[in-house]
Formats: sequence, structure tokens, C-alpha cells
Amino acid sequence: MTNIIRIVFMLLCLVNISFSRVLAYESFNLAEPQGPQDITIADFESGTYGSWQVSGTAFGPAPAQGSLPGQMEVTGFEGQYLVNSYNGGDNSIGKLTSPVFTVERKYINFLIGGGGHTGLTCINLLVDGEIVRTAAGPNLQSGGSEKLEWMSWEINDLIGKAATLEIVDNYTGGWGHICIDAISQGFTAKQTIYINKQKNFTAKMKYLNIPVKNGAAKRVCRLYEGDNLLREFSVELAGAEPDFWVYLDITEFAGKDLILELDRYSPVNAAGFDAVFQDNTYPGEEDTYKEALRPQIHFSSKRGWLNDTNGMVYYDGEYHMFYQHNPYGWGWGNMTWGHAVSTDMLHWKELGDAIHPDELGTIFSGGAVVDWNNTAGFQTGSEKPLVAFYTYAGDNSLWSKGKPFTQAIAYSNDRGRNWTKYADNPVIGHIVGGNRDPKVIWHEPTQKWVMVLFLDDHVMAFFNSSDLKNWTKTSELKAFHECPELFELPVDNNVNNKKWVLYGADGAYFLGQFDGLKFTPETQAVRFHYGNCFYASQTFSDIPASDGRRIQMGWGQIDMPGMPFNQMILFPVSLSLRTTPAGVRLCPEPVAEIETLYQQSWTWQNEIVPPGSNLTSAVSGECLRIQAVLQPQGASSCSFVIGNVPVTYDFATAQLSCSGQSAPLALIDGRVKLDIIVDRMSLEIFGADGQVYMPVKTNLTAVPDTLKLDSVGGDTQVVELTVNRLSSVWNSQ
Repeated sequence: MTNIIRIVFMLLCLVNISFSRVLAYESFNLAEPQGPQDITIADFESGTYGSWQVSGTAFGPAPAQGSLPGQMEVTGFEGQYLVNSYNGGDNSIGKLTSPVFTVERKYINFLIGGGGHTGLTCINLLVDGEIVRTAAGPNLQSGGSEKLEWMSWEINDLIGKAATLEIVDNYTGGWGHICIDAISQGFTAKQTIYINKQKNFTAKMKYLNIPVKNGAAKRVCRLYEGDNLLREFSVELAGAEPDFWVYLDITEFAGKDLILELDRYSPVNAAGFDAVFQDNTYPGEEDTYKEALRPQIHFSSKRGWLNDTNGMVYYDGEYHMFYQHNPYGWGWGNMTWGHAVSTDMLHWKELGDAIHPDELGTIFSGGAVVDWNNTAGFQTGSEKPLVAFYTYAGDNSLWSKGKPFTQAIAYSNDRGRNWTKYADNPVIGHIVGGNRDPKVIWHEPTQKWVMVLFLDDHVMAFFNSSDLKNWTKTSELKAFHECPELFELPVDNNVNNKKWVLYGADGAYFLGQFDGLKFTPETQAVRFHYGNCFYASQTFSDIPASDGRRIQMGWGQIDMPGMPFNQMILFPVSLSLRTTPAGVRLCPEPVAEIETLYQQSWTWQNEIVPPGSNLTSAVSGECLRIQAVLQPQGASSCSFVIGNVPVTYDFATAQLSCSGQSAPLALIDGRVKLDIIVDRMSLEIFGADGQVYMPVKTNLTAVPDTLKLDSVGGDTQVVELTVNRLSSVWNSQ
């Protein structure tokens, strides 16, 4: 009996095993596994490429640990390592090829980031040597982020076949790289990206308000009237509580039926898209210019990122300042020309964005002039035309995919309030690389317009025109990197001794001669500033001869964390050429209009400051101008301690220093002369009437609004000291 029981039990076990196998097989085909869900193909966590084959230089010798030098922050990958072909920058190329594997699941899932260049920055699945699946990077180009996102291929038809993967970087332009991580086979897809969500509405109010969450995946939005694309921009749509709201001004489309489209989205993005609404105000408008980090005597935009000053021009009582603007986010992207006007270069009124991206590209930097003699033929009324010159940055948006960098113009016949793009743009086609940043001047001796344009590899090119529309190249010069500027100034106010100045984005300049065709340097490159936040400045064109000043404003590279705006414009300075012990030098000084901001003054003369004393204990205020002439009387150094930030002059070494920056500044007649402008997020320090210029980023908002003059090693004599508290330029806003 026992044997019979054993036999029956064995038969039942065999039946059960056989039945289980059938169930397992059927479950496999139904994508309901009884074993491990995923099969890892590669996660690169060994820190090597293992048996993957590497060619070219783009992928380097091993997987990357996040971002590579010069790259924006890479996020969204798993673990410590990922594939990142930014090795050597966007111009490197290469390929990674996996070992052969068998397709055993319904999906291949992977994280992907980088450039969206189909077939060029991509991952491919190959069977029998043929590409059967492919995916390009999800980057949305117009300020896209380096965030990796899940992508899934359905491969049920390939189960049982031998396959390989190749990760390809064969693109050498912008976003010419690919990032891949966490490749696996699975029974379920991890991708949660959908295509094209739309919102139909009639433009009835001023703004279309859009919620932003810093760090969210960037998505492309497009605004249409019928089939006519009006705007395209990328935005980090908030899925829940936004960090802040941005706006799209729709007043020019009043009464029109419009469509707002979200290109690629997840449920999180969709929630932010659904929250978009019309209104005549924007959330947070009541607090604009009152934010904790808002500079109080420097320009910053109401919303979004800004960088280079553009199109600086004076016309009939108004200073026009354009600037590189991302209206839709805290970081760089969606490059558009923002626009503000002022009668004193201090109190600015934003007029809204003037020149928007289109199918030729986003709108990079350039200049502007008044066409007094209507040489271009654009004038239609009594006002003289303002003509702006800008770079179309092709291939920096999906709208302009595949287009090159070219130069274009736009004009205004109503004092810069409305701008029309020239119908035959571009006026200069692509020359080389990222040729950009046209600066135009009128050259009186030759009666020609002159353009200086950055080409590539520190080369500047010069062009002539009679009508602002047709340009002929006249010369090239190895000089500086991007954002050129060209003007003439007298030396020591002697109109019979003038020099031309040519400079680039970092401020370094040549002095020399210019005949309208060719610039001839007479100096080596001369350093302009000793700070840590100066870049891409420009001077105003068309300032009246009766004024006589050459006024410059530059980009202050200063992050504003937690704010709905980012970066600022440095204080306007008047430039002069003066003879110094080092030779003729370009010297900036704050414009005289600063005196209109004076609220309260403190003055001292011929005072002795011993160590440990505090002559300036009565001074308070978050915005100050400090003007001092100091002389050592035994002191080795002295410092103005502003809040908790010292501006120090070392009498022994003749060095001026602040926040890790330093500059040589010799005593003149045994004395040092300093001029310091204090704002919430910056110090701008001028030594010896501008012989040294040191703009410094520093956050003073968390420290007391105090000032201390400290002497070290002995006494310091205050020959003259004046401190003025400055009023906010936003008080009238």
C-alpha cells in the first residue's frame, strides 16, 4: 500500500511539474512572468564599459560619473555611472557597441538624455545587422536640460532573436552628445511620455500664465493661430506647487482663436499644462521688485533669465537696453530680446520682449543704431528708424532644427515699441561655426556702416554697407571671443589724439587704429576688469555729441536662487582713455546720474582711524556709494567691511582685494582712492578713478546693513570719505 501511495504521489508531482511548465510558458507569452521581471543589459556601475566595444573619443575610456567638464548638470541617471558622450565637448564623436544578447522580454527600457538629433545622437537596436529600433536624445534644444528620461521599445516581435545595441554620437554641433543608463529587458514599459496635448482659447486678456518648477523636465510648448506657428518655447512645467509663474504676453493676438500645444508630456507635465490660464496680471506681480534678492540699484527682469546686453541705443531722450532673455524659466534658453527703456539709465521700464525666435533660430546677441538718413529705406513716419542687428541661432530650437547661425535685422518706426523683422533675412548667411553677435557703427570718414562680427576661434571679421542690408567683408583679425564692441575715444580728453577700442565678451581690449576697413592693433590684449561676474558688455550708440560720453553696461553673472528672475545688469559706467604708469588704459567710472539716488550722506575729512575703532558706525543702508581717499599712517592694510564682506587695500603690497579677487593698485602721492557701489547681491569697486575695476558677486541680504572702516597694523588716515545711502530704483514702479 505504501508503494502505491508513493507511485501516486510521484505521478501527481510529475503532472504538477508539467502543468507548471505549461503555465510558465503561457505566462511568458502573456507578459505575466513567474520569475525575475527585468534582465539587466547594462547599468555601467562597474565603472568600465566591460565587453562593450568603444570607438572614437566621445565616450572616453570609461563611463562618466555625472556631468563632464563644461557640461550642464546631468540628472536623472541611476547609481554612480552612466554613458555620457560629452567627453571633449560637443565636437567629439564615437560609438559604443554592446555584446550580442538574446531578446527575452517584451520591452527594452533605458534612460536617455542629450541631443535630439535623429540618427546622430541616438541609441539603436540591431538584429541581423539592421537597425530595428532607434531613439534620439530627448533634449528640447531651446535651453533643454541634461535630465535623463525613461524610454521604452516594444520588442515582442523580436523574442528569441540575437541582437546588439549601439550608442551613437556622430554630431558635432550644439547638443552633439548622448547620455544613456540603466538598459534592461522587462515585461512592462517604463516610458510614460505622451505626444501632443492641446488647449484651445480666445485671447481676451494680457497674459497667458504658466507654472514653473525648477528642475522639472523641460517640455516644448507651441502657440498657434490655425496652422500658423506664433511662438515656440521650452519650459519646466510644474506638476504641483510651482516655484513661480511666468507669462506669455498675448495682447498682440487679442480676439484671435489660439491653440497652445504641449509637445511631449508625462502626467506631471500635463497637470502643469492644465493649470495654464489667462489673466490681466500674473501670480506674484504684486511682489515684483520687492523680492528678497532683487537688486535695488541694478536692472533685472521681472521674470526669467537674462544675460548679454544687446542693442544699446539712445534716441530722443530714451536709453534703449535690450538683453538676452529667457521669459519662461530661471535658466538659460529660449533666447529672445527683452527690452527696457530709461531716461537716466537707472530707472528702467520693461516694454516686453521685442524680437522673438522663429523658424530661422532663437535670437542671439547683437547691436542697434538710429538710421538718421534712412539709408535702409525703412522709415514710414516722422520718427527715425531704429535698426537692430542680431544673430539667428539656428538649430537651437526644434522650430529651427538644421538651420545654421546667420545675421539678421529688424526695425522700428515707433520709438522701439514695435519691431518688424526684415522680409529678406538673413542679411549675412552662415560663414563658419557659431558666427554671431553683430555690432554695427556709422564710420563718418568713409560714410559707411561698419559691422564687426565674431566668427570662430577668436577671429573677428569686419564688414561694410551703405544700406544696412547688403554687406561686404573687408578684413579679419585674430582678437577675442564673441560679443565684439568697437568705438573711438580721445586720450586724456585730447580730441587731437584718439584711439580705437576693440574688445570682446570678457572685456579684454586692443587699442589701435581703424580706417573703416581694417583694425590695426597697437597694443597687446589689455585686461579690463578684476572681478568675478563681468561679461558681454556693450556701449550705447547714438549718444549725442553734446553729451560726449561712451557709456557701457554689461551682464552681471550673478545667480538669484529661489527667485522668479535670474542674473542682473551691471551699473552703467562712463569709459575714458587715460594715460597711466602702465600706458594708456580704458577706465570706467559710475555715471554721474548715480547722484540722483542719494538719500543721506555722511562725510569725514582728515580723520585718523586706529585699529579697532569704527569711524563709520553711524552708517546704515543696504545700497551705498562709498568714496574714499586713504593714506597709511603706520597701517599695513585697511578694509571697508560691508556687512561681513571686507574690501581690503594692502598698503605694503599695493593690492586691492575682495571675495577672492585681487588687483594691483599703486598708491598715487602716497594715497589710495576707492569708489564702491553696494547693492544686495554685488559690490562694484573702482580704484584710482577706474584704473582698476572689480565687480564682485556677493549676497549681502542675510547680514546687517552696516559699514566698518578697519585699520590693521597701525593707523589709517582718512583724507576724504563720503558715504551716500542710495534709494531703490524700483520705488516708483
